[in-house]
Amino acid sequence: MTDAQDTASDTALRTTGGAPSDDDVPANGLPIPLLEPREGIPPVVATDEALAEVVAAFAAGRGPVAVDAERASGYRYGQRAYLVQLRREGAGTALIDPVGCPDLSSLGEALAGTEWILHAATQDLPCLRDIGMVPTRLFDTELAGRLAGFPRVGLGAMVESVLGYALEKGHSAVDWSTRPLPEPWLRYAALDVELLVDLRDALEKELDRQGKLAWALEEFDAIASAPPAPPRKDPWRRTSGMHKVRRRRQMAVVRELWTARDRVAQRRDVSPGKVLSDAAIVEAALALPPNAGALSALPGYGQRMGKRQLEQWQAAVDRAKALPEAELPQPGQPVAGPPPPRAWADKDPAAAARLSAARAAVSALAEELNLPQENLITPDTVRRVCWEPPVPVTPETVAAALTGHGARAWQVGLVTPLLVTALSAHA
Repeated sequence: MTDAQDTASDTALRTTGGAPSDDDVPANGLPIPLLEPREGIPPVVATDEALAEVVAAFAAGRGPVAVDAERASGYRYGQRAYLVQLRREGAGTALIDPVGCPDLSSLGEALAGTEWILHAATQDLPCLRDIGMVPTRLFDTELAGRLAGFPRVGLGAMVESVLGYALEKGHSAVDWSTRPLPEPWLRYAALDVELLVDLRDALEKELDRQGKLAWALEEFDAIASAPPAPPRKDPWRRTSGMHKVRRRRQMAVVRELWTARDRVAQRRDVSPGKVLSDAAIVEAALALPPNAGALSALPGYGQRMGKRQLEQWQAAVDRAKALPEAELPQPGQPVAGPPPPRAWADKDPAAAARLSAARAAVSALAEELNLPQENLITPDTVRRVCWEPPVPVTPETVAAALTGHGARAWQVGLVTPLLVTALSAHA
């Protein structure tokens, strides 16, 4: 039995690192509220001169750098960063305004080779990349928490269970494009990186204790080396409520309205949902209104909408209604890979049996290792290998198939024996 398989069930106890001393822990065992950054709230960096000072300070700092970014999701178009927070020993904390300083490549270059600590790195890396900040090494504290078996892996929950401090989380969903940023928001932003280094150190020790540190380092390397995600194909198909839209002409209405809304949202730099809701798009697609008057009677196109707005949405509906049959969208996207698992029993009973056996084995091992199944191996990878197993089924061919689908070496080593058994039993 490996160290990981022998993990104690109490993974949520406070570990070493940045945990408060025994003298600081309240007698009632409650976490200590973290109310102020230890050096106070730093000034917001919004000029080239101030940025140059931060670059010099962080280049001269020591150890890893904690990094976070705040976006204005739900308020602005796109996912750009509106505040970047950093903390490093010897440099303190910095709050940088990417509106005033849109190019942070000099800071990214100054930190080249330094380990970046992020919480849920895949959420922040795209907007950081857009302003010139790309890490070559990173430590993801959320992913580390998942691999270590913590039941709650939000930053606040992790800081509380591992370090014994309570973070104030009241400003996570505010409009970070607001200028000037209120002081309580800046305090919240600074506190988000206050203990990331301490959390990283404690989680590294916990992962090492469980025998999972090498797994985590492989995962972090995979995130850091991953290329930017390609643009989504037919993003209009992800409109909420799309499952109600059955006919191709109605789908064309969704596509036209979605595209028109996106152009308006981009021009006004507001969230598309603030221009026209997904529910309103679906209502128009189902009703196929003949004119703006009929459109105005539908939910989402009420009294607050002006005549000009109604006409632009009706024009989109009319364009869809005028399309020739050959230009209407097809019902559903071409599926790359296996069909939905619910159809396997009818299409290929042997494949369905392979998948059932593989899922059961993966689930049992994930529970034994005290980590989420999707972190042990992605469900999509299991489906693909079970639908089209390698021939012949051997440890070498199964390992090659897993690697070809993007599994890391540690995952291949653990999962290959399970899949060999499942695939061989239901060949």
